[in-house]
Amino acid sequence: MTFPILSVIIALPVAGAAAVLVLRRKELVLPVAFASSLITFGASVWLLVRFQVGEAGFQFVEQATWYKPWGVGWHLGVDGISLLLVVLTALLFPISLAASTAVTHRVREYAASMLMLEAGILGVFLCLDLLVFFVFWEVMLVPMYFIIGVWGGERRVHAAVKFFLYTALGSALMFAGILALGFLGGGDSGPTFDFVRLLDSDLSRTAQFWLFGAFGLSFAIKVPIFPFHTWLPDAHVEAPTAGSVILAGILLKLGAYGLIRFCLSLFPQASVALVPVLAVLAVIGIIYGAVVAIVQSDVKRLVAYSSVSHLGFVVLGIFALTTQGLQGGVLQMVNHGLTTGALFLLVGMIYERRHTREIGQFGGLASVMPRYAGVFLFIAFASIGLPGLNGFIGEFFVLVGSYLSLPGYAVVAALGVVLAAVYLLWAYQRMFTGPITVEENRGLRDLGVRECLILAPIIVLVLFLGIYPKPALDRIQPSVDLVLQRIEQTTDYEVPGFGVTEAGK
Repeated sequence: MTFPILSVIIALPVAGAAAVLVLRRKELVLPVAFASSLITFGASVWLLVRFQVGEAGFQFVEQATWYKPWGVGWHLGVDGISLLLVVLTALLFPISLAASTAVTHRVREYAASMLMLEAGILGVFLCLDLLVFFVFWEVMLVPMYFIIGVWGGERRVHAAVKFFLYTALGSALMFAGILALGFLGGGDSGPTFDFVRLLDSDLSRTAQFWLFGAFGLSFAIKVPIFPFHTWLPDAHVEAPTAGSVILAGILLKLGAYGLIRFCLSLFPQASVALVPVLAVLAVIGIIYGAVVAIVQSDVKRLVAYSSVSHLGFVVLGIFALTTQGLQGGVLQMVNHGLTTGALFLLVGMIYERRHTREIGQFGGLASVMPRYAGVFLFIAFASIGLPGLNGFIGEFFVLVGSYLSLPGYAVVAALGVVLAAVYLLWAYQRMFTGPITVEENRGLRDLGVRECLILAPIIVLVLFLGIYPKPALDRIQPSVDLVLQRIEQTTDYEVPGFGVTEAGK
């Protein structure tokens, strides 16, 4: 019997949450939680190293039947689409916990919520049984609600309730879709909720459209795709720093992951037919998010709206239905998690010093905080997509892949890259250049050793993925090609290559 590494990866944060709740010494809570998440990261690195490059199917599969008449069971697996997202999740949680020193009340509950959130997210990425997948989907909702509502800002309750209501609406629709899919897709052998078995189901075109609507709306809210984005800025602004890092770095990717894993794979006819709709919404999100980010006076809200824009690129890449577009979409999920996570960390660090996020309250910070200014500019360049940094290759693949099948949309989406430079560099100019105009800024301390160590892993990965993205792309491509191959086999769609500029020809 092979070692159940995927079950262990999910179980480690749960064990850590149980441990911190029974600790008597409050000062040990965050260190124990950090150690638990760090061990989980180590297990994910082992998974990354042992993953067989070039294989398209699921690896490290674990399967045990719980209720045979309904085909419900414990079924885990990882492929090139989920692998890097698992590693990203396992990386950002110890970083977020290390940055949680400002949390001083109900620390046990906070640490346990963070670890249960990690377990829920990892379960979503690894689970191949749809009912168990839904359980993990709901598990992650509860701790995120409390992280925002208990440890957030002044309007934390409003933001938490808004987040909960939007997500709960999507969850209800998805649960109905899962039940319908299980019974419709099982055929004569009875209902099944096993993802691999459902891939062979023969669903009618009408059924695919209805099921795509149930699943797709839930995932669209989570991404969020325009116009389902209105919960996001409030949740980001009111969440504590670690909550914002996890929300932007990982939770938003769950929706995009769901679109690839379930909508494209299980409902290919509906996916092809709805490409124009999703592409329009993606491009609107890219431009809208960037334009609204430009006019923000709160730097944290600016970064929040930038996520709407960046995730628009991911959705455009997914529904370009090309190898390059899907590769770029998956890679850009990872890239956005690193760069936007780092931006929220940096915003949290300056907020701890000045207790304000208003851009107008800063100015000239580069003269008193040169290390902070340098790291902020570096991450801003990565988020913009400067060649040599990680953001460039993801956006490049998305735009190239989109141009092959949706050339008009790709041209308009490219404007989002220009607008990203506008809102980030203009914010940097106002915050860091020129003379110091606010006296409270003169005595600000620069980044310390702990803060530099927190940011260091992200900086290293931003450089590595920007200079040498091949290891990541090599792991993503076979699984992406398998999804597109299934679409070609079950629809009239033909994946375009270079020299072909119209989808289906």
